[in-house]
Amino acid sequence: MLSSLRGTYDILPEDIKYWHFIENKARSLFNNANYSEIRTPLIENKELFIRGVGEGTDIVNKEMYCFEDQGKREIVLRPEGTAGIARSFIQNKLYHLKGVNKVWYTGPMFRYERPQSGRQRQFNQLGIECLGSKDPQIDAEVIAMAHNLLTNLNIGKFRLEINNIGDNLARKNYSQKLKEFLLEHQTELDEDSLKRLSTNPLRILDSKSPKTQEILNQAPNLFDFIDENSRKHFEVLCCYLNALDIPYQINYRLVRGLDYYSNTAFEFKTNLLGGQDTVCGGGRYDDLISNLGGPSTPAIGWAIGIERLLILIKKSYRIPENTLNFYIISDNFLRCKIEAMIVFNHLISMKNIKVEIDETEGVIKKKIKRAYKSGSKYCLILRESEIAKNSIIIKDLYSKNEESLNIKKFLDSPPIN
Repeated sequence: MLSSLRGTYDILPEDIKYWHFIENKARSLFNNANYSEIRTPLIENKELFIRGVGEGTDIVNKEMYCFEDQGKREIVLRPEGTAGIARSFIQNKLYHLKGVNKVWYTGPMFRYERPQSGRQRQFNQLGIECLGSKDPQIDAEVIAMAHNLLTNLNIGKFRLEINNIGDNLARKNYSQKLKEFLLEHQTELDEDSLKRLSTNPLRILDSKSPKTQEILNQAPNLFDFIDENSRKHFEVLCCYLNALDIPYQINYRLVRGLDYYSNTAFEFKTNLLGGQDTVCGGGRYDDLISNLGGPSTPAIGWAIGIERLLILIKKSYRIPENTLNFYIISDNFLRCKIEAMIVFNHLISMKNIKVEIDETEGVIKKKIKRAYKSGSKYCLILRESEIAKNSIIIKDLYSKNEESLNIKKFLDSPPIN
């Protein structure tokens, strides 16, 4: 038997209501805030992520799905959404359209990781990007958008952690000092931290090893290396969050895993997911556009893992069933089945009506039993004797009352309550 690939899964009809719940809540929020949807390709040039995400990151080094196409081009399945949007921003000259471009996106991403709960090799993200402003007010806006969405999705308790990681020079100077400190303790570091010591020391700050975290308690603090502009930016952001009544914790070890981040970094976390505790992560990437060949453009954004949202929503919230209004059954004669299809086709063109037609063979009695199991409010019955009189039987499946109505009269004003 053929099965789906490891780290991938099927979204079945019984689960799709949760996806629609998330997508509808997000789409409504983004529309209210005047964010426009953007859709970029699933495949991109490998060079985009080497230059954008960073050659020393785990994503580029170990997790990207890469292949060479027939034209000998190195292609990757996108591992994240921001770099592709930055490429589109430059290629399509979106910087000419308005002062600040506010966009949102959703779709599948791909990373070769060990599959576990809330982490798959093909996974789905939902995110926003604001390109064109360095004002901390924009930082507050995107954080407020995430806070609003997570609250509306009923995911249970969560917390916001924020930090300012400074500019490239600050991180370079700090990275050197951190490396010097950790070299003195390298015999005590965990295996992953030892590997990162030579490639990306900053990533050691979010090590899961309790022993490494204990060592880091004595390490230099990144915040001590950032310049006055970064400090002021962070102070103003905190003022906005206080005014918005959005609670937060300052986490000086929060650095995020992608090289394009600068200054503001933040994560929304929960204790309900075990080891994978981050629900939403984001920050500023003021140099990404220029690093990819575009004009200097400050920007900020975030992404949410939809699979992790689903786990949380299913734990704390039950989505009401979208019940049927009408279940249509008929005798097995061709004339009856054609009339049933005419009724079905008319009803599905109307607003706020959900209808199903029973296309199985069998007697009316068995079809009525299936109508009761469908959860529908009404059963529409088209018998040969009724059709001869241009009539249809409307059976209330709750009260079990039924009446015969003229088909045209029914279709002009079907009961939906």
